[in-house]
Amino acid sequence: MISPASAVAFCVGSYSVRFYSLIMLGAIIAGSFTICFVAKKYYRGVSIEKILDILPVIVICAIFGARLYYVALDWGYYSKHLLEVFAFNQGGLSIHGAILGGFLSGYFCVKHYKLNLWRYADVFAYGLPIGQAIGRLGNYFNIEAFGKPCFFSDWICMYVPKVKRPFEYMDYEYFHPTFLYEIIWNIIVFLLLFFVVKKNVKNYDGVLFFVYLILYSVGRFLIEGIRLDSVLSINGIHIAEIVSFIVIIFSVIMILKRVKDTKRITML
Repeated sequence: MISPASAVAFCVGSYSVRFYSLIMLGAIIAGSFTICFVAKKYYRGVSIEKILDILPVIVICAIFGARLYYVALDWGYYSKHLLEVFAFNQGGLSIHGAILGGFLSGYFCVKHYKLNLWRYADVFAYGLPIGQAIGRLGNYFNIEAFGKPCFFSDWICMYVPKVKRPFEYMDYEYFHPTFLYEIIWNIIVFLLLFFVVKKNVKNYDGVLFFVYLILYSVGRFLIEGIRLDSVLSINGIHIAEIVSFIVIIFSVIMILKRVKDTKRITML
């Protein structure tokens, strides 16, 4: 797999428009379309109008959450480069921060409109893996989020220019395209949610959302182990692995709670 010739898609005067920014925009549009399609076709009682009202708020908060989470983990660098804190177009967004920022803003939005939090969380869960799959393409054009040296076929492994290689891997040319692995995994997650999970948890609001968190976190945990660009590690364990493990445990607990609460309500 060859590396991209440039991270810049085109220029408008002196301003460079990067592929990363265009891909993120495409990811947001595709994820939003998926959310609206699923809500309209499969979820009675979920208002498309209300989704369109709260989507901009959730998207903005998710983007800021993704960036602030990433900056916080790499504060040693950003404390000395404050002007780069909000340089979104240069990459450096964390999905865990995006989910946290999006969920918190979504929580306040649905409470404001007196909506069913968990049903809307389920609907939004379909758009997340689609947006993530497309968004990971931005890592390719930024030549980031790659893994350890790869010794498979050149069609699978990604060539990384010397300027982008970690110092200790300067003698290697090809690396695991872990961003591609995540793209594939996110597509699998969506297919599982849509074709398998949906019909089995339709009576339990919120369960599908937490199943999404489990599925994504399992993939992220496994893939993160071969990435080289983790911004923070604790005793050799990447922070994303730790967070993914915590999310899995938390989500299992919440699924059990949602099932129990739903059964209790139906028995009343």
